[in-house]
Amino acid sequence: MSGIQHFSFCRRQWSLIHIEQQWKENFLTAEGIVNHERVHDTNNTDVRNGIVTIRGLDVKSYELGISGTCDAVEFYPSENGVALYGRDGKWLVKPVEYKHGKSKANDCDRLQTTSQAMCLEEMFCCNIKNAAIYYCETRRRETFEITDELRKKVTEMLDEMHDCFRRGYTFKAKQNKNCKSCSLIDLCIPELDSVSDVKKYVKSHLEEEQ
Repeated sequence: MSGIQHFSFCRRQWSLIHIEQQWKENFLTAEGIVNHERVHDTNNTDVRNGIVTIRGLDVKSYELGISGTCDAVEFYPSENGVALYGRDGKWLVKPVEYKHGKSKANDCDRLQTTSQAMCLEEMFCCNIKNAAIYYCETRRRETFEITDELRKKVTEMLDEMHDCFRRGYTFKAKQNKNCKSCSLIDLCIPELDSVSDVKKYVKSHLEEEQ
């Protein structure tokens, strides 16, 4: 499921990670790992103010062909909810994703969390109306509606991802504003996007190193 966030952020980044199995840390990725470890380094289940929270919940969707782990899933008591094993009553389901940065203008984080909701819907046979993202940098929680538009984007994106994965296709480098914050910038070499002759570019850099 994290691949959806990568794919939405940058298709080349996704293909380098998931097709070519390349990875490199930077400050932002290391900080994100630490924050996720803190989220999961708790009791697997806790109850506060009547809300049951399960952390590190593994989820899967056979229909979408994806699997992953939710940072946290909250269950709210409701007559319109679903049964929860080991608990009385019925419960509404709400995934909560934790991000180390701050809220983004694009939908990459919301698409990832929507995919979690769609997996949970298949597993619990329910309908999830909203989800949340907690941003550690700003310490703010953003709740958003799981719209038909987000669901459609997730489905279309996954279809494209599955197709690229089957073909082993790596997207070409394209420079954009996200490049500076990407840990894979040295592996990606986005400046190749503006180079007309790649052979001359590589040759010139080899000559500089001699």
